[in-house]
Amino acid sequence: MQLSEQEIIRREKLDALRNLGINPYPANLYPVDTTSKQVKENFSEGKKVVLAGRVMSMRIQGKASFAELQDSDGRIQIYVNRDEICTGEDKTLYNEVFKKLVDLGDFIGIEGKLFTTQVGEKSVWVENFTLLSKTLRPLPLPKTDSEGNVFDGFADPELRYRMRYVDLVVNPQVKEVFVKRTKLYTAMRNFFNDKGYFEVETPILQSIPGGASARPFITHHNSLDIPLYMRIANELYLKRLIVGGFDGVYEFSKNFRNEGMDRTHNPEFTAMEIYVAYKDYNWMMEFTENLLEHCAQAVNGTTEATFGEHKVDFKAPYARVTMTDAIKQFTGFDITGKSEEELYEAAKGMGIAVDETMGKGKLIDEIFGEKCEGNFIQPTFITDYPIEMSPLCKKHRDNPELTERFELMVCGKEIANAYSELNDPIDQRERFEAQLKLSERGDVEAAQFIDNDFLRALEYGMPPTSGLGIGMDRLIMFLTNNPSIQEVLFFPQMRPEKKGPELTEDEKAVAELLKAAGQLALDALKTQAGLSGKKWDAAMKGLSKHGLVKVTVEGDSKTVEYKG
Repeated sequence: MQLSEQEIIRREKLDALRNLGINPYPANLYPVDTTSKQVKENFSEGKKVVLAGRVMSMRIQGKASFAELQDSDGRIQIYVNRDEICTGEDKTLYNEVFKKLVDLGDFIGIEGKLFTTQVGEKSVWVENFTLLSKTLRPLPLPKTDSEGNVFDGFADPELRYRMRYVDLVVNPQVKEVFVKRTKLYTAMRNFFNDKGYFEVETPILQSIPGGASARPFITHHNSLDIPLYMRIANELYLKRLIVGGFDGVYEFSKNFRNEGMDRTHNPEFTAMEIYVAYKDYNWMMEFTENLLEHCAQAVNGTTEATFGEHKVDFKAPYARVTMTDAIKQFTGFDITGKSEEELYEAAKGMGIAVDETMGKGKLIDEIFGEKCEGNFIQPTFITDYPIEMSPLCKKHRDNPELTERFELMVCGKEIANAYSELNDPIDQRERFEAQLKLSERGDVEAAQFIDNDFLRALEYGMPPTSGLGIGMDRLIMFLTNNPSIQEVLFFPQMRPEKKGPELTEDEKAVAELLKAAGQLALDALKTQAGLSGKKWDAAMKGLSKHGLVKVTVEGDSKTVEYKG
C-alpha cells in the first residue's frame, strides 16, 4: 500500500505512542456522562463532566492549549493545562502526547470541570484526558472566516457520497438531513399505529418479482437450485395478508430495480406501502393528505417546505385532477376512447419518442409524463387512470375504461400511488395475461410473470381494499430541499472508483490532500503538503501533466481544484 507523507507521519506517531506504553486503541469502556449540547443547555460553573469525541482544532500555547472536541451533538471548547494533567514531575502526557502525538481527527476522552472563558465561551477545563482512537488519515477540514464564508470545503459530490463517513464529520449540516429522515419514519409509524394498523415484514428474495413493472436483480439459491429475484415491490405479499384477515398492514420496504441511475433514482430505494380493508381510493386520498400534513409538521415544524425555487404547502386538502383532464388541459388532446394507433400518432405528433412495443397504457403514460407532469407544483392528486396503465387496480365504478387510481404529484414528481385494489381474481388473471403479451412484444416495463399463488389467494377472497405506496427517498428530498436522491441516502450506489495514473510519492501526498478537500487555497495546500520548494514544484508539475489539478487565479488568491 502506497502511503502519503502525512499517513507515514501518523503511523510514526502511532509507534511513538506504543513505545510510551499508551494503547492507541484501548478496549475498555469510557464512562461518558454528557454531550456538548447538554453541557451548553445545562451549564453550571464548576460542574464535573466526562465527554468524548474528535479533536477538530488545536491552539497550542506553551504550557496551556485550547482545542475543540466534536461529538454526536456538536462541538465544545476544551482547555488543557500542562500542570493540571501532569501533577507530578513527569510532563510527558502534555509535552509529548497532547502537543506532539495527538492529531486533528483523533478521538479522546476528557474528564474536567465546566468554566467560562474571559470572552464568555462555555468550556471544559481538562483534568485528565485519554486517547481513545488514533486516526491514520488526515480529515479535510473546512475553514470559516469572520463573515461566515467557507473555504477548503469537502464539497465534491462524488467524494462526499463515496466517503459519507468523512462527509458527516466535516459537514455537520449533512447529518440534519438524516435526522429529519428518521423523524419522517417515526411520524409515519405513529400515524399508522395510532389507527391500529400493523407493521409487517415480507420477503426480499422472491420467486416471482411482482407488484410493479420493473426489471429485477436476479440471483440463484444453491440449495434449492432455483433463480430468485430481489424484491421490486411488496404489494402482492401485503395483499395476501389482507386475504388472511388483517384489516390494515404496512411495511417500509427496501426495493431493488435493475434500471438507470439519475438524480431521482437509485437501484436500491425505500417505499412505504399500506393496505386497509373496506376502504376505497376516495378514502385513501383524504388519508394521504392528512398523513403528509402530519409528517411535514413533524419533520420541519411547519406544513410548508421549500424545494428549489418552489414553496410547497402540504396542508390538506389537495387539488384533484383526472388524468384525462390533465392531458386535455396541457395538450388539447382528449384520450377518451382513443385506439392504440390514434394514441401512437398523437404522441408522435407531440414530439414524444415512441416505438411499436408500447401499448395504450405506456403511450398515455409517456404523454402525461412529457407534457403534463412538470406543471403540478403544489400537491395534486391525478386520478382515474386508463385501465391499460393499472393492471392491479379496480375498474372505475362509473367508467369501465378507467381505474380507481391516483398518483400524488409534487413539484412535477410522483411521490405516492394508490388504488382501489383489484380483488376480482378472474379480472386480475386477464390483466396479468395482457401485461405478459406486452412483455412479449418487447415492452421491458411490462410485467413478465404471472403470480399464480397470488391469484390463488384472491380466489380465497380479498375484501374491498385500498392500498397506498409512497417513495420515502423522494418525499424526504422535498422536505429537506435536496434535488438529488444521493443527498438523502447514507450510501448511494456509486460507479467503481477510477484507477488513476502512476504518481510519485510527493504527487500522491498532494493528490490525497486535494482529493479529500475537493479544492484548497494554493498556500494552504503547500503548507499542508510540507514539501520543499523543489519537491513541491515537481509534484504540482506532475499532477498538472496528468490533468489531475486545476489552478484558478482570482485577484491575489490562487485555488487548486482536484480534477481526478
